[in-house]
Amino acid sequence: MNRFSLAVSRAIARITESALGPYQSAVVRIGFSATWLLFLLREIPHRQELYGPDGPWDWDLAEQLIAGNGAFSALMWSDGQVWFELVYGLAVLSSALLLLGWRTRAMSVLFMVGVLSLQNRSIFMGDGGDNVLHLMCIYLVFTRCGQVWSLDARRARARGEHAPDRVGPALWVVLGLMLIAATGAGRLFEGDPFVPALLWVLWLSLGVWWAVERLARTDQPRILLDVIANMVHNGALLVIMAEACLIYATAGWYKIQGSRWQDGTAVYYPLHLDYFSPWPGLADALSSSAVMVLLITYGTVAVQVAFPFTLFNRRVKNVLLAAMMTEHAVIAVVLGLPFFSLAMIAADAVFLPTSFLRRMGGWAARARARLTARRDRTPLPPPRAPENAEETHVGFTA
Repeated sequence: MNRFSLAVSRAIARITESALGPYQSAVVRIGFSATWLLFLLREIPHRQELYGPDGPWDWDLAEQLIAGNGAFSALMWSDGQVWFELVYGLAVLSSALLLLGWRTRAMSVLFMVGVLSLQNRSIFMGDGGDNVLHLMCIYLVFTRCGQVWSLDARRARARGEHAPDRVGPALWVVLGLMLIAATGAGRLFEGDPFVPALLWVLWLSLGVWWAVERLARTDQPRILLDVIANMVHNGALLVIMAEACLIYATAGWYKIQGSRWQDGTAVYYPLHLDYFSPWPGLADALSSSAVMVLLITYGTVAVQVAFPFTLFNRRVKNVLLAAMMTEHAVIAVVLGLPFFSLAMIAADAVFLPTSFLRRMGGWAARARARLTARRDRTPLPPPRAPENAEETHVGFTA
């Protein structure tokens, strides 16, 4: 009984004293923000057709759908062109800043607002990866995903955790005014109240956090907030892992029930669809071998079904994880689904070993140091000869 109590106390201490998986949460943040940012940048020329008020899925159709399902979308607050451009621009900006890790607490919220607003505006524009991104953008809000590999972490190292901060309060005030304006106009709570209520709770929480950090005379309130934040982060990270396992488990078991997956020919058919054949020659080369098609079909099902059960064995899990990431990379090239593959790879990254991620960070740091040193070794242009005595005197004085 004493051993059990000791194990429980150690587990509770581990969950409450630190935010687990800092590198995993950081790579998930970088992966999903990069996926959404690249998608938005690629679709800038087509943004009107995808999400604009005059697109095929026009504003009236979207309003009827959202009136029925109660989904949150800031694009439904107005059918004006200027408002659409502002929301689209906010989605791009928040994705870029979240990728860099600048004010990750606030940017993760704006990132969620951008994803939900655009995706709920036009629900038929995804390829499967949008569903994963839709869920993960909500989970990311509850994580402390800026502990490493972020501008926030660099600022904390340079200035200290409790250094005076003017940007944070100003950003908090601006976001608060936006919330008050949207609520006062009756737009924020038009549909399902979950997301609007979440926005208010998060905004108030950030205010309480800042007030305690700056005004508390003892350490107890700070410690309490840290414990709560760690518990919420660890719970959200567990939900992200469970969601990834659920995606693979359901996909694998549904495939088993299909006759084409049972006879080993399922992979053959998408390779010959024009929509999924950006490289017809490569698709023909893969589908020309019946053995290759059979192996890929059965291998896909086996990996997806087995993966959730391999989490108890680190070595087997890492092998299957590498296989799944490779599979998604192949899907991105062969089937022309880059953003679906990037979203799934970002979800898979939560299972990457910490040692591997730290090694990757070391490689990136050394590569950046080499580039910086090479730039510093670039010879400067020779000084310009002075044209008169006055210029010579000024240069000497300086």
